[in-house]
Order: sequence, then structure tokens, then C-alpha cells
Amino acid sequence: MSGTTRPTVVVTGGSAGVGRAVAVAFGRRGWNVGIVARGRAGIEAAVEEVRAVGGQALGYRADVADPAALDRAADAFAQEFGGIDVWVNNAMVTVYAEVADTSPEEFRRVTEVTYLGQVHGTLAALRHMKASDRGTIVHVGSALAYRSIPLQAAYCAAKSAVRGFVDSLRTELLHHRSRIRLTMVQLPAVNTPQFDWARSRLPRKLEPVPPIFQPEAIAEEIVRAAHDAPRELWIGTPSWLAIFGAQAAPAFSDHYLARHGYRGEMTAQAAERGRPDNLFEPVDARRDHGAHGRFDDRAKGSVVAADPMWLHIGLIAAAGLIGGSALAAARRSGREPSRIGG
Repeated sequence: MSGTTRPTVVVTGGSAGVGRAVAVAFGRRGWNVGIVARGRAGIEAAVEEVRAVGGQALGYRADVADPAALDRAADAFAQEFGGIDVWVNNAMVTVYAEVADTSPEEFRRVTEVTYLGQVHGTLAALRHMKASDRGTIVHVGSALAYRSIPLQAAYCAAKSAVRGFVDSLRTELLHHRSRIRLTMVQLPAVNTPQFDWARSRLPRKLEPVPPIFQPEAIAEEIVRAAHDAPRELWIGTPSWLAIFGAQAAPAFSDHYLARHGYRGEMTAQAAERGRPDNLFEPVDARRDHGAHGRFDDRAKGSVVAADPMWLHIGLIAAAGLIGGSALAAARRSGREPSRIGG
């Protein structure tokens, strides 16, 4: 144990993309940062970047699909830093293909990483947090946890499963009056390297469904969620619209995505055949890919996030105001005497 008084965060999938930006954001605030990932080069570069901005960092190579490996990682971080204050479940993989073209092994792998990886991370975090009855677990989700899209069935299903898991665990912690906090952040499209290393059978290069946001902007909101622990945090107005649209008009959303969803997930450029993907093996074992993808010229550097509780209250208040105005107008109209003729 280092004996330091800095708070400690663990970030799974912390070597690239959103996880990398989250690790650096905590490091900039002076935290101890534990980084879990599979690729050696990505981990080493992430550790150096966190240290360069003022944090302490330790990397651990582990696959989140392996619960024993995550337990060992958690033990290593707790021993080095003296405990774990925040755990960010962020690791994910996906497959771009129609359901009929996705193998059972691919469905299983996406589920093991993107869903069960968050379960395994949560169990490892709880084991260290229960003794002190404190800590925060952040689950990185997606608007796709509410509104599935074509060509990513395995990923959408996994994110939906995470949401169900978190809701169940939250009620159990409340039952036991635990002070351990849970929060889930639902993300919009982000400019990360995943679109160049996700497994794909699509004919053209992948892209996030625009509008696209920079990972640093998303990371700042994830840090805020770790601090405030809202039940959920919906990041970006596209997330709000997608979730509300799915709730208000699911059939319309189905038909809209059937017409436009395919085009929105691909660029006009032909796919690169035979490129490596990260489904079963890391692609950053020899080369660091950093936080950003190839969409810097299109990505927004700021984002607006909201606790959906306040969004729902706002919608109810707006509906009440509109309904009240309509009722008052109808009553005024009913009191006016009818006029016939001039």
C-alpha cells in the first residue's frame, strides 16, 4: 500500500477512447488511477498520460470477461493505493452485422465483455467497497440501452442488460441501506478508435451516428456523475431525443431506423478488407491508439448532460401548462354568448 491520501478510481477499458479520456480527466484532478485493459501499448501510454497531467497511475492487463482477472486487478489497485473510491465500468466490444450474419460465438463474446464485464467489475468493486460501506460505481451505457438500432444487435442487447442489472442491484443496496452509490451514464455518438477496430461485415467504413462528440467532453460528464451519482445521466441532446422517441413512439422509431439506420452507421468509403479487429484480441498491443478516432473535424468539443428526473419533470410541467392553457381557453370560449348574424 502506498499510503497516499489521494482518492482512487479504476477504469476498465481505460487504454483508449472514452475510458482513456476518463482516466486522464481523473488524473488531472490528482487522483490515483487504475487502468484495466488488454493491450500493453495502450495501457503503458495511458499510464504515462495520467502521470503527465498530475495523477498517479497503475496499469493492469486483464480481460473483463474473466472475473478472476478483474478480482486480481482490484486487489492490486487496492493494495497499491489503499482502497478504491470509484469504479468506472467502461470496457466494450461490438460487432457490426445483421443478426443473421452474426455467429453465436460473436454474440457470446459481446455479451461477455459489454454486459458481463460490467457485472464482473461491479462484483470486484463491491468486494472492496462493502467493508467501508462507501464508494461509487459508474456504469457507462448508451442511448442504445433504450433504443436499439440495426446492425448492432449484440451491443444494444448488452447495454440493455446492463441497465436491468443496475436497477436490480440498486434496489438491493437500498434494501440494506448501503452508502455505496450506483450511477449509469447514457452516451451519444463519440469520436473514438472503435470504428476502426470493431468487427464488421458491412460494405463501407464505420462511423458513429452523428452528431459526434469528443471523448474529453464525455469524460467530464462521467467525472461529474461519479461525484454527484444521479440515478442516471443522459449525455447529449441526441441521447435525450433517442430515449424519449423510443418511449413515446416505438413503432415510428422502428420504421425510421429501418429506412435510415443503415446509412447512418457507414461512410461513403469502401470498407478495408482483412483489417484486424478487437473482438477477441487487442489491437493496441503494439501501438497506442489514444482517445480519439478519425472524426476530429466533425466532433463537438462540448456536450450538455441532464439527469432524466429533471427532464421528465420539465415535460410534465410543460404538458400541464399546455393542458391548463387549453382548458382555460375552452372555458372562456364557453362563457361567451353565441352570435348569429351580423
